[in-house]
Amino acid sequence: MAKEYSRTQRIGDQMQRELAELIRREVKDPRVGLVTITAVDVSRDLGHAKVFITVMGEETPDAVQQSLKALNSAASFLRLHLGRSMQLRSVPQLHFHFDESVSRGVHLSALIERAVAEDRLHKDTDESDTKE
Repeated sequence: MAKEYSRTQRIGDQMQRELAELIRREVKDPRVGLVTITAVDVSRDLGHAKVFITVMGEETPDAVQQSLKALNSAASFLRLHLGRSMQLRSVPQLHFHFDESVSRGVHLSALIERAVAEDRLHKDTDESDTKE
């Protein structure tokens, strides 16, 4: 049986697709780097939407803050274009937030790889000690 999605989830998914295209095509601010929208969380009353982004390439805190500042200042512009493309009666207020889950996942992956490599090293040294 197909999974049922609520209206807010469907609107969030469509907003994610539309915003990705709008940012790529319409936002000309040089402070906005390569931005990826990872999720859009829409409130139940459709009044507010949290837009989670990651910045590809240069992930320095300064670059992230500049991108967030530029996107939050362009929020009303993006909201206007969203209203036209999505044909919603009321378009949620956009609030951009940095999504740390991607960088956290990369960090955890590196830790796991390092632990596995150390285990292999210890296993190899233990096997060579038992052979002698």
